[in-house]
Amino acid sequence: MPDGTQLGRGATAGLLTAPNLITLGRLCAVPLAFWLVVEHRLNLAFYLFVLAGLSDAVDGWLARRYGGNSIGALLDPVADKALLVTMYVTLAVVRELPDWLAILVVFRDLLIVGGVIVLGLLGQAVVIRPLYVSKLNTALQIVLVAATLFLSGFDVAAPLVLSILIWMVAATTLVSGVAYVWFAAHGR
Repeated sequence: MPDGTQLGRGATAGLLTAPNLITLGRLCAVPLAFWLVVEHRLNLAFYLFVLAGLSDAVDGWLARRYGGNSIGALLDPVADKALLVTMYVTLAVVRELPDWLAILVVFRDLLIVGGVIVLGLLGQAVVIRPLYVSKLNTALQIVLVAATLFLSGFDVAAPLVLSILIWMVAATTLVSGVAYVWFAAHGR
């Protein structure tokens, strides 16, 4: 029995690291962010979104400095994607972003995740290395959500800025999705 107790403590200790707790906090902020947008409290949603971004930087720094673990390596991108996808869908529902853009963003992510699952089921080794265009796309997606929340939440008019960001996100989302499919089909 002592061995089982040690195993339980070790598993819990691996889960309850500072970076993992920060990531879990970010994941738990997703429903609050959703609610704030639906309630048209976009100014508060902006602050929460910025706080989530800062928490992502802090947990990443802590994990690099003091060592992360496999739980954190899995949980961190899940928290990030959950927040981004939730924001795109919710901002489209309240008509702050175009619905076609939310569909494109979600479809790209589903295409990538579905492709990884299918390749894994087919016994293919799946190594995902983010492409430059994918990193650019993620950065632009974050900037667009932050800009939308800020501009709408604080009643600042900048339609040209939003329009340019929307088309940049659409273009990089499309290009990165096509690139992932291309590399999956042709290898790297």
